[in-house]
Amino acid sequence: MPSDEDCANPMLVKIMKEWWDKARDRNSKGQLSYKKAYDALKGCPLKFDHASEATMLSGIGPTFAKKLAEAVEDHCRKNNLPIPKKPRKKRKLNLGEDGDTGESASPSPKKKRKPKPYVPALRSGPYAIMLALSTLDEDHAGIDKQRVIALAQQHCDSSFTVPQDAGKFYTAWNSIGTLKDKDLVSEKGRPTKKYALTDDGWEVVNRIKKASDPSQGRLDTFVGAQRATTDNDDDSPDVAGSPIPASAPGLPIEPSMDSATADLIPQGSVVANPNALPTFSPIVLEPGSFTVELVLDNREIFGKNDRDYMEKNLTAKGVIPSVRALKLGDVLWVAKMHDPGLLNRRGLEGDEIMLDYVVERKRLDDLVSSIKDGRFHEQKFRLRKSGIKNAIYIVEEVTTRSDSITNMAEAITTAIASSQVIDGYFVKRTLKMDDTIRYLVGMTKLLKQKYESKSLHVIPTSVVTVNNYNPLLAHLEKKEPAIDYHLTYDAFACLGSKSETLTLRDIFLKMLMCTRGLTGEKAIELQKKWKTPIELIEAYRKIEDVHGSGEVGKNRKWDMVSKAMDHPVPRKKIAKALSTKIAETWGDASTAMA
Repeated sequence: MPSDEDCANPMLVKIMKEWWDKARDRNSKGQLSYKKAYDALKGCPLKFDHASEATMLSGIGPTFAKKLAEAVEDHCRKNNLPIPKKPRKKRKLNLGEDGDTGESASPSPKKKRKPKPYVPALRSGPYAIMLALSTLDEDHAGIDKQRVIALAQQHCDSSFTVPQDAGKFYTAWNSIGTLKDKDLVSEKGRPTKKYALTDDGWEVVNRIKKASDPSQGRLDTFVGAQRATTDNDDDSPDVAGSPIPASAPGLPIEPSMDSATADLIPQGSVVANPNALPTFSPIVLEPGSFTVELVLDNREIFGKNDRDYMEKNLTAKGVIPSVRALKLGDVLWVAKMHDPGLLNRRGLEGDEIMLDYVVERKRLDDLVSSIKDGRFHEQKFRLRKSGIKNAIYIVEEVTTRSDSITNMAEAITTAIASSQVIDGYFVKRTLKMDDTIRYLVGMTKLLKQKYESKSLHVIPTSVVTVNNYNPLLAHLEKKEPAIDYHLTYDAFACLGSKSETLTLRDIFLKMLMCTRGLTGEKAIELQKKWKTPIELIEAYRKIEDVHGSGEVGKNRKWDMVSKAMDHPVPRKKIAKALSTKIAETWGDASTAMA
């Protein structure tokens, strides 16, 4: 593709790019419309005399065309340039009876309107399929569906095998129907269908190639690399020219921790005084001794039929992830040592240093479920305890349960706002997993720039305990705010384990949330009143001591929590029915312990 300046309509492309950038900055849902219009303008080989002519492109209607025309006029006025005139309709003339040209007394029949030339949007399904088929010779009999997909995927932003939205069936391959309807692609053969470009299809492809920028190498490299392989008769899909390295399909799934590191961090005593914090000399790792790598949780899947979708697409975009079971978060970044033995020689374990960024990814329906069952609050609690400064929540708009989303709209808005304002987390909203993948690729590039050019200061694992880690981080940040301190990945994974860092408060919250209907938020409010399990049990025991175990005592137990938790915020209020459930569990426990 040409650059913005070298395309046929540079001013229109520049204006549309500015609108698209603003929509992305505001995280507007209209950003996809602006991107589609921008891609169509950039890929169009025709020069327009007026912005109104852009309506011939897919994705640009009268509204966009009018806005473009107004923006061009404004630019021309500010720069004293002639304002383009909108083309007028031609006068309709007829031949008179004497053969002279003149205006007819009666209007001539309307001319049949010439159809707009078809121009597929940049990196759309039709665009990618046509580029794939253009690798064949013009007299080639065609190739099958698998071969087309293998050649086309790298030129398309959507998947040819996995639907963009959960619960739907549309993939980029469905656009083959559009190309057949427009007689740009022919389909022949039974039972194995073969696809090839028609004469009209070759004309469109040649227009696309003419508008492409050869200096970028994408189109020419693709065509040159593929032409030699498309004449093979084997049935295996050809992936030559793809950016995926040969080693990518065999990437090992690494274990998160082995038995040697499971007990790496002791519990330690509670730090009540800053003077009790350990003193140490940090281990400094020089620039050039490591590279920043993305680590992906092996449970991050797109669907049952394409479990490694995220891994494959990250790799295709040049970011090869390390895949393992993560103790905390769905995505994080580490500094991977070039020399695997370097950390060991300096008294540390493993060959990775944990960096200060963790991502939690949630689909909208999963976010709703986690709010209802308390996982959302538990995850945020664990993130706070981890000491990570930069926690990022990615919320994907994709959902299969639109009704539940509508009913929980207020709760979703509140959860996102509290994560940003109260917890200080950054929330990024995306439309689908493909957008999430592009965001992670961009984050990886930024973190490489941030870390690979400077030294890393590492806290010796030997001085860290579960109870002193967060106080130590707070002390170091206050004492040396310009320096970031890190742990080895193995030490961080040990700290982030769900089980070994649980306090009595954590266990009590988990016990409370075992009662159906008692959400994490309500459990936290309840725990503010009764801080430990024994306090709650003792409260029920006192009621029984005063009112006995009969009907009166039983009713007082059932009402105890609902009366104490008559919160002005409805979602924090505990109704009598739920209060009764809690009493049946914890009130009976008080009787059993008596």
